[in-house]
Amino acid sequence: MAPDRTRFTHTSPELIGQLFNGNIDRALAGVTFTETYAGSLGPSIRAVTPVYDSGGTLVGLVSAGVTREQISKQFAQSVPVILFVAGGGLLAALLSSLLVSRRIRRQTLGMAPDELRTMYEHHDAVLHSIGEGLVVIGQGRSKDARVDIVNDEARRLLDLPDGPVPLSSIPETMRVDDASPAKDQVHLTDKRVLVVNQHPVEWEGNRIGTVLTIRDHTELQNVLGELDSVRSFAESLRSQAHESANRLHTIITMVELGRNEDAVAFATNELRVSQQLIDRLMNAVHEPALAALLLGKMSEATERGVDLTITEDTALGPVPSLNARELVTLVGNLVDNAIDASRASESPWVEVTVMEEDSMMVVAVADSGPGMTPEALEKAKGRGYSTKSGSRGLGLALVSQVVKRHGGTLTSEPAMGSMLVVRIPLREAEAPR
Repeated sequence: MAPDRTRFTHTSPELIGQLFNGNIDRALAGVTFTETYAGSLGPSIRAVTPVYDSGGTLVGLVSAGVTREQISKQFAQSVPVILFVAGGGLLAALLSSLLVSRRIRRQTLGMAPDELRTMYEHHDAVLHSIGEGLVVIGQGRSKDARVDIVNDEARRLLDLPDGPVPLSSIPETMRVDDASPAKDQVHLTDKRVLVVNQHPVEWEGNRIGTVLTIRDHTELQNVLGELDSVRSFAESLRSQAHESANRLHTIITMVELGRNEDAVAFATNELRVSQQLIDRLMNAVHEPALAALLLGKMSEATERGVDLTITEDTALGPVPSLNARELVTLVGNLVDNAIDASRASESPWVEVTVMEEDSMMVVAVADSGPGMTPEALEKAKGRGYSTKSGSRGLGLALVSQVVKRHGGTLTSEPAMGSMLVVRIPLREAEAPR
């Protein structure tokens, strides 16, 4: 319509050109509005809005309306559709809720929320109260994989940080993706001797992860090491007692045969040789326990048919960085391994040198055995290595533990047979981190 109310269009052609009867004052003032009115087609609802040209001048008005009857008809037609859509949505929601509920109950093994809360509380209490380390590793082995569960004791034994634990923080030797269980495997860290049990976890025939239980056997291993040293000393004494008995019988027989001078010469010569060896070691080695260990190993080697020699270069003063227990562990295990390895040769021999060189303690043990490849030595330093049966074979791993603790080195060097060399600073040194 024009601003003067003249109609340009209408649903009834006879009304075109006539004046619009409704209220247009607000539209003429620039306001769009709606109103309910009694129109020519019956009760209606209409909206009126002004129309402007490009210069902003009011050039006309537009009035659009619809009867209430038409609205009612459209609403009546839409109700079934609305009800159908609403019903379908409700049914879909119910089905989805049922499916989600069934899935959740299946994943929670049919337990209700209060049962889950109770189980979690008990699980958390048990997890943090048991005295063994517990680690649960998921089936995935990607670089970003994390340990699913780790308790307080496992964090202490493995020096793990608080919070989520990446799989890379677990020692590599404990991350073997092996489906078979492992019982009482010995693993060595820089500070501890750990006994680890590995059990695969399965659910409905599918493997879902691995459970590791970890026990600290550091103190027990130290006691066993001391016991082994005592046993070695006892074997040495038994061997010496046996040899002394043989010598005594020989001397008595010489006396009975009237060979008194020969008996005296035999007795004094044996005593002189033995005493010279004892005096040389006691003067050359400052630590009495180490000197006693070397004497005991010589007797043990002789009884086992191995020629063990302490070289003339052996001379070791005080070693502030190592205590007596560590010295015995270090030298004793190297010599034991050498004796065992040398017996594979026709003429077994072992040569031991303990000395100071450039502010370092050097322990070199050579033998007539087949030697070790660099790969075998690395394996031995990591977990324990031996060709011996049973649970033996931790010697080199224990040696490596002492060496690493004091910032030293353990290497295999060329020799007539095999030679392992340990170098450790004589001064007090901070253990490597």
